[in-house]
Amino acid sequence: MGREFLELFEGWASDYDSTVSGKTREYKEVFQNYEEILNQTAASTGHVVLEFGVGTGNLTAILHGLGRKVYGIEPSSAMREKAKAKLPAEIMINDGDFLDFPEPPEQVDSIVSTYAFHHLTDEEKEKAIGRYGSMLANGGKIIFADTVFTDRDAYVKKIDESKRRQFTGLVKDLETEYYTTHIVMKQIFLKHGFSVSFTQMNPFVWIMEAVKQ
Repeated sequence: MGREFLELFEGWASDYDSTVSGKTREYKEVFQNYEEILNQTAASTGHVVLEFGVGTGNLTAILHGLGRKVYGIEPSSAMREKAKAKLPAEIMINDGDFLDFPEPPEQVDSIVSTYAFHHLTDEEKEKAIGRYGSMLANGGKIIFADTVFTDRDAYVKKIDESKRRQFTGLVKDLETEYYTTHIVMKQIFLKHGFSVSFTQMNPFVWIMEAVKQ
């Protein structure tokens, strides 16, 4: 359920905001257009939002600034503390992950996440989307921004390119976590009653916007 990567995030919490600002060379392209990615993700949401993988609260802050009511889910205690330090006290951030989480006490109309869904296997991704489909009314949205590849060939080529550039940390990341493809995600969303579109934001990240039919 992604919690096998929890130790990584406990240690990354203090440097996360520096990394996403593009100061780490090998991850510069991964976080290219970071603010635009967050803003575009937030702009498509409705009023009541469930956010997975809050991290240090960057997307959460934008959602709050737009007047959204946000229920946050974050498995890392270190990340939760960072987020709570920068966010208004009324924003609830609960311990949980994409599959094991406390459901909000009211109907949500949007479910969002950035840079996190790849922590789940494809089987877990489908299980998660199935559950979200049961939570959303028709017209409700799932908006996920994450590294995803058009197909397996594109994934392999990106690993080979990263090896040539000697981005050892990025290569390890690409080979260890569960990066998927447009083909797989489209099948999952369609199976659970969603239409879906993909918008490329940088060489790695696409925004997937799925609407419950």
